[in-house]
Amino acid sequence: MAKENLVDFEKKLEDAKAVLEKLMDPEMTLDASVKSYKEGMKTLQDAQKILENATLEFEKIQGKEA
Repeated sequence: MAKENLVDFEKKLEDAKAVLEKLMDPEMTLDASVKSYKEGMKTLQDAQKILENATLEFEKIQGKEA
């Protein structure tokens, strides 16, 4: 995984954790909860894409070395 992708991946995970912490606030309104949930899911999907791309890159490198 390229260094910038690793930083992006770690940032996405930190952002998702922050959203989760917000969702645990009992004072949060339903509307704000839904918005935060959508934001968190988008962030996790972005992190998953970065991870999938890194996996494909790793497999491509392994295939060249074989």
